[in-house]
Amino acid sequence: MVDGTKKFTVCEDADVEMKYILTTVYDALREKGYNPINQIVGYILSEDPTYITNHHNARSLIRKIDRDELLQELVRQYLAH
Repeated sequence: MVDGTKKFTVCEDADVEMKYILTTVYDALREKGYNPINQIVGYILSEDPTYITNHHNARSLIRKIDRDELLQELVRQYLAH
């Protein structure tokens, strides 16, 4: 029997998945000749999935990420560096 409380976090898994998705989307956009940063920013601001190519299933992948969580993580990472 354990007397203490164990802390369980899913944030790390979510962060890893978010990074994988963003990297995949970035690479797919670059492969198709787009400016990945501009396209991803356009998607974040408008939530219009047509900013993201279907190449490598990127459009479906990006829609798995909550935009608010993505923005929070981007700001967090920006300020950490």
